Parts: sequence; structure tokens; C-alpha cells
Amino acid sequence: MTATLVGATGLIGSYLLEELLNDPYFDTVRILIRRPIDITHPKLEKKIVDFNDNDSLLVALSNSDVLFCSIGSTMKKVKGDKEAYRKIDFEIPVKLARFCKMTGCEKFILVSSAGANSKSRNFYQRLKGETDEAIKESGLKTIHIMRPSLLLGERKEFRLGENIGKAVMTSLSFLIPAKYKAIQGNDVAKVMLALAKKNEEEFFIHENREIRDFH
Repeated sequence: MTATLVGATGLIGSYLLEELLNDPYFDTVRILIRRPIDITHPKLEKKIVDFNDNDSLLVALSNSDVLFCSIGSTMKKVKGDKEAYRKIDFEIPVKLARFCKMTGCEKFILVSSAGANSKSRNFYQRLKGETDEAIKESGLKTIHIMRPSLLLGERKEFRLGENIGKAVMTSLSFLIPAKYKAIQGNDVAKVMLALAKKNEEEFFIHENREIRDFH
């Protein structure tokens, strides 16, 4: 079995990569990356891709059994450019889903967000909701949409606002509805791996509470 991961350097992606490499269920773990990263493992295939180059992307996805997509940006990274944000958080995942259909990879697992809603007035939640809906329309047999709330774990980059949010949500956890309680990034990764092993063929949305309570 071959698992392909996009977003391997992010919080959930880095945890998921570790889980995939340590799990005997997958013989090959392929990561699609935009620049070289210093990770080696006998099962690991590293493919540097330009997500605007459709031909090379199709080749990179070939022979995948499941694709995990945990790619995402922030307003800080794109310097407030909403179009640049959309290219990363909407266009890349949707293209990947469509290309999975073309290459015969019928299982797609996406990291979205709690509160995702294509009709929301909030740019981020609306974008995530639009992405979820577009991926559903790709026609893949099995789609799992993960909607975690604020993620806990060790990020490579510092995010002041997010760190403040974590402190508040952790200290006031007993007041926060389960739908919005902070969740460990590693727990999300473990649930994604477990879902990849299931043989259910449908479109699934996994809200934050379900991910937290998953067994």
C-alpha cells in the first residue's frame, strides 16, 4: 500500500508522517514537497513538485492508494493576500482530489477546520467550507473531511495569536463546548491513519468532538 502525503511539514502533517512511517500497513510513504527536507527512512519517497505543473503532479500521484492532504497557510505567510491564501488552501486540495480521480486513487483524507461553512461571513471558515464542497464534487469513492478545532502541539514556526488562543482554551477548557475544544495535532493524525485503513466508501465529515472521542 502506498500513502501519499501533502503538507508533511505542518503540525498535523509532521505527526502523520511519523505515524505512517512507523505503521506496517503502508509499504511506501510518499511526500509531495516544494523544497527539500532532511528526513530519511527506508519507506519514504520524497518528490519535489511544482503544484502549478499539472503533468509532474499527476506523475507524482500515480499508484497512490490513499492521499492525505494537510496543507494550509496563514494570513501572515501570505501577507494578507486572500487570493494567495485561496491558491494554497482551496486550489491545491481541490486539484489534488481531481487528479486522484484521474490516477485511480479513490481515498482522500483532508484536514479542514471546525466551523467550515461555505456561507460563512468569515473568510477562513467560508474558504474551508468551499474547499470541502468542491472536494465532495470530485466524485472520489471515499472522502474523509477532518474538522478539528485549535490544534495543540509543537509547531516549527511561532504564532503569537495562536499561542494566546491555546493558553485561553486550555485554561477555560471546562467552559468550551466539545465542538470547539482544542485538540492535539497528533490525535488528529492518528485518527486520519485509522480512517485510511477502513473500507467504507462514502463522503464523511468528522467534527472536532468526533475526532476527540474516536476509538
